[in-house]
Amino acid sequence: MSKTSGKPAIVMPSVEEDRALTAAAKADPAAQPLTAKQLKSMVPMRKLRGRPKSPNKKLLVSVRYSREVVDFFKSTGEGWQSRMDSVLRRYVARRSKSA
Repeated sequence: MSKTSGKPAIVMPSVEEDRALTAAAKADPAAQPLTAKQLKSMVPMRKLRGRPKSPNKKLLVSVRYSREVVDFFKSTGEGWQSRMDSVLRRYVARRSKSA
């Protein structure tokens, strides 16, 4: 371990060790190099992280609700904002049908 950072030091293989590792990897049928097509289809990990993108994107808005409404939905537990959205969507759907 390095004395300053507490992280283990990285030890690079010698040229001979690197050649031996490369030869062993090339001889292993399960460790063959990727094809050009496979390399092209790869996506950086940072693009895969986080929540999947929804086709129904929501808008970030600032709205003021009465204390009673917010307290009621918060009392329903985690996901209260989604339940609030669901109630409002049902209201919109009912109003749209009657119009």
